[in-house]
Amino acid sequence: MEARATAKFIRVSPQKARLVIDLIRGKNAGQAINILRFTKKRVSGQVEKVLRSAIANAEQKSESVDVDRLVVSRAYVNEGPRVKRVRPAPMGRAYRYQRRMSHITVVVEEPER
Repeated sequence: MEARATAKFIRVSPQKARLVIDLIRGKNAGQAINILRFTKKRVSGQVEKVLRSAIANAEQKSESVDVDRLVVSRAYVNEGPRVKRVRPAPMGRAYRYQRRMSHITVVVEEPER
C-alpha cells in the first residue's frame, strides 16, 4: 500500500531541490525526516513537509499501516512554470532572467513482510 503527497509551485529551482530529494530516496521514513532536519538547504523544510504529509496520507488510507516501517519508495522533482523577470542593465538596456518553480512528489509505502 502506497501513499503519495505533492507540493506544487515551490519557489526553488528543480536542480537545487533534487539535491535534497536524492538524500532521502529509499530511506526509512523516520530516518528521512532526521536527514532533512539536519540538512542545511533552504528547500529541506518544504521536502520535510511533503514527506510528513505522505506519512499522514498513509495513515488515513489504512488503519493497519505501521508508520515505523514506511519507506520512501519514490521521490522526484518536476519543473514547474517559470516566472520571467527583467533586471535593469547599463545604457538603458534590460536583461531577462527566469525564476524557476518546482513540483515535489514523495511516495511512501510499507515493504512486504
